[in-house]
Amino acid sequence: MLRAVIQTPLCPLHRAFRQAPRRQLRRIPSCTASRSPALLSCAPWQPGIMAATALKPLIAVCQLTSTPDKEQNFASCSQLIQEAAQRGACLVFLPEAFDFIGSNTQETLSLAESLEGAQIQRYAGLARECGVWLSLGGFHERGEDWASTRRIYNCHLLLDPTGQVMATYRKTHLCDVELEGRVSMKESKFTNPGPEIVPPVSTPAGKVGLAICYDLRFPEISLALTQEGAEILTYPSAFTVTTGSAHWEVLLRARAIETQCYVVAAAQTGKNHERRTSYGHAMVVDPWGCVIAQCQEGPGLCYAEIDLGYLRRIRREMPVCTHRRADLYGRVTVLKKPPPP
Repeated sequence: MLRAVIQTPLCPLHRAFRQAPRRQLRRIPSCTASRSPALLSCAPWQPGIMAATALKPLIAVCQLTSTPDKEQNFASCSQLIQEAAQRGACLVFLPEAFDFIGSNTQETLSLAESLEGAQIQRYAGLARECGVWLSLGGFHERGEDWASTRRIYNCHLLLDPTGQVMATYRKTHLCDVELEGRVSMKESKFTNPGPEIVPPVSTPAGKVGLAICYDLRFPEISLALTQEGAEILTYPSAFTVTTGSAHWEVLLRARAIETQCYVVAAAQTGKNHERRTSYGHAMVVDPWGCVIAQCQEGPGLCYAEIDLGYLRRIRREMPVCTHRRADLYGRVTVLKKPPPP
């Protein structure tokens, strides 16, 4: 059963900060939230089109349990995307490894595809069919250097409603972590690091800056994207239970507060295979640092409105970007042509 929850703002200061009332999303029990026809208390939605009564763009954030079975994973993603489109979401976010999570390195490499392969073409078809933007949060990509490196890229794609690829970001920070007796991961064993940060892309919900999972631990990339105009930062992820329970929410809220952006984090959840369990808790954090939507346990969706007027007000009344002392510690920017390693 799909589970999700819609949350109204959690922080008292967040509520006090707003001057004008806005449409509230009614809290729905988690077991029925993703299917209640009265979810948004407004006119019926048309796929990919905001209803006339909607004041602000709606986004949908997916929580999945990917396995090595690519067909099963596609069926799960397709169902969630179609459901989100029917509710009127203009942009749907999928987590890292939405295509599959292999049980070992050999399986991961054998299942990987190029961006011209059948998997991405199927998602492009879904984008066209549903009339939505898709954030494909972490695709196992066989790049042009596959024949020589035998390594893949962890690639985040952004598709528009015609199915066109508007941006490709390849994960720059690879997760090589050894927490004795708890977590053992060496992404660099089979993955190439991405060569660049990709400038934000304009969407109906705002300007979206792309990152992936472990990038969340490096504030420099979020600051660089914000400097380039990002209004929404997205961190599709597959956090482990150990690191997720300790750091997931606090890192997401920190990135939102320091950049004054919306932060969107689709997530893997549950048992992906016999040796891997993911933390879940997909969520949306607003520019004041409050969690405004969050999934509970199991696969499902959560929804949030993006209020760019609210974002601009926060930036205007607390203009931290103009208070930075670049003369003391430099300025974080996106390098258009990164220097060679």
